[in-house]
Amino acid sequence: MSNLTGKTAVITGGNSGIGYATAKKFKADGANVIITGRSLERVQAAADELGVKGIVADVSDLSALDDLVEQVKNEYGQLDILFVNAGIFAPAPVGQNSEEMFDTQMGINFKGAVFTIEKFLPLLKEGASIINLSSINAYTGMSNTAIYAASKAALNAYSRTAATELAPRKIRVNVVNPGPVSTPIFGKTGMPEAQLNDFAAAMQDRIPLKRFGQPEDIANLVAFLASDEASFITGAEYNIDGGMNVNPILS
Repeated sequence: MSNLTGKTAVITGGNSGIGYATAKKFKADGANVIITGRSLERVQAAADELGVKGIVADVSDLSALDDLVEQVKNEYGQLDILFVNAGIFAPAPVGQNSEEMFDTQMGINFKGAVFTIEKFLPLLKEGASIINLSSINAYTGMSNTAIYAASKAALNAYSRTAATELAPRKIRVNVVNPGPVSTPIFGKTGMPEAQLNDFAAAMQDRIPLKRFGQPEDIANLVAFLASDEASFITGAEYNIDGGMNVNPILS
């Protein structure tokens, strides 16, 4: 089990899915945990369930990020762990991507992630860990994911450079690339339930382990990367996808 005793962690998008599971794991491993999200009701409910601190913040709003950082600084001082998890998925085929869809996905998945890191940097201790949640879609060329995939590929590129530049402070920057995971993100796409079910069934058939990942699967990896057990790991990307990315034509 990873030991996070005495460490302070911020998890963006921590009120559901992977963020929620990771907050639960971090707390079980001894960390002081702060979760963020855009909905006051959902953030408060999740924070109460988990027994952690909840702060409302939209990562695509830089002034909201400033307020978040200031509150964390005033209440906790410095940070040991930053899990940049907030993200959205809005599928559309090439030729049907609107400017609004582009701006929203890039604004949260890339711009929001980048400025979460940029603004929290002064609070990060020497030897802190940054973990960015990306996706295997950064590499797969899967249909209907062009903008989403581009936002994640951009985040991965930023992360590699950040790992190099932050190494003098012993701050580690790593990326987790999940495959299909059972989280509410798919339900927020606006796709009809029948279409979602067909999509899920087709996707599961392509996964060598023949199941979707669970949020807890991702949380376990994130907790390891956040811990001192991973102190020699930076600039790395971890695919956690049941083997999907190495077997793209498997059926």
